[in-house]
Amino acid sequence: MKDMAFPHIRPHPDQGRIRQSFRRGLDSYHRSASVQADIAARLAGMLQAQGAPRQIGAALEFGCGTGHLTRQLLQRFETGSLILNDLVPEAACALRALDGTVPAQARFEPGPIETLPLPQDLDLIASASTVQWIPDLPALTARLAARLKPGGWLALSGFGRGQFRELAALGSAAAAPSYLDAAEWRAVLPESMEILAIEQRPAVLEFGTALELLKHLRQTGVNGHAQHSWSRRRLRDFEAAYRAQFGRDGRLPLTYDPVLLAARKTG
Repeated sequence: MKDMAFPHIRPHPDQGRIRQSFRRGLDSYHRSASVQADIAARLAGMLQAQGAPRQIGAALEFGCGTGHLTRQLLQRFETGSLILNDLVPEAACALRALDGTVPAQARFEPGPIETLPLPQDLDLIASASTVQWIPDLPALTARLAARLKPGGWLALSGFGRGQFRELAALGSAAAAPSYLDAAEWRAVLPESMEILAIEQRPAVLEFGTALELLKHLRQTGVNGHAQHSWSRRRLRDFEAAYRAQFGRDGRLPLTYDPVLLAARKTG
């Protein structure tokens, strides 16, 4: 089954393939990524609930995509300056789409967050549904913490080890490189970062057919390592196996496993 259902899938991260996948899904992402939209709202709400101030001097959001988290942050906080970043350069259109809601000192910087030049003394660094694509999370979080002011805020969401558990059980090796459960995050963050809140709450979407499920993955760009070589027979066999193992009431479930955290720099 493993060789049959997911041919030619490379298990190692490939930024070019990830960029291509999200670029292809950029137009459909905003309307299709309902789970990610909910995560963005919850993450911004968590930050607010933990006491982040209404006025934030300098903020960075990486992996901004089509602006789900950007909009949520701008509804709750006022920023003096804002840097938006995404691996996909075309995501700059999200900044333009925000019209007059962004601060005057807002700009978009494309490229991988691991090597992006970052300013010092940031008050907030935030990212929703992105960190699972970072192969070396301890190195990244150390880099981000070094750019935060003492007392600065970090708000992140990724996905736990139950992410797309149905696909994994059917042989997919296309998972992102850094799925981490909530209990694993303390070891990932530097000692200077205090976790104030963390939660892990799975969400399940349901689809009528395997084709609908695969279209959802394609439209949201989350299958960044897959190569999409599906013959009719392969698709039929995949759906039969999926229904036999996970089907319920004629529907095919797909499990998202989001992990959200808010942390603050202590020194």
